[in-house]
Amino acid sequence: KPRKAVELIKGSIVSPMSGMVLSIKVKVGDQIKEGSLVAVIEAMKMQNEICSPVAGKVLKINVKQNDIVNKEDILIEIEI
Repeated sequence: KPRKAVELIKGSIVSPMSGMVLSIKVKVGDQIKEGSLVAVIEAMKMQNEICSPVAGKVLKINVKQNDIVNKEDILIEIEI
């Protein structure tokens, strides 16, 4: 189960909506730039691209393909 934003860590990427994770576009250890595509979530039959608000190294991925997430669940943790 994805961690809740209550435990928010600086550099966390949170889900902006409830939906199903269609794909994760990064892996642990990847260096990403601000604005990099990190995941795709389907909500109400629409695919929504989730981009990183920060640059850094992917520390942890809390979800996998086909997981159901709620708004503000932590998807990915970034070391900035």
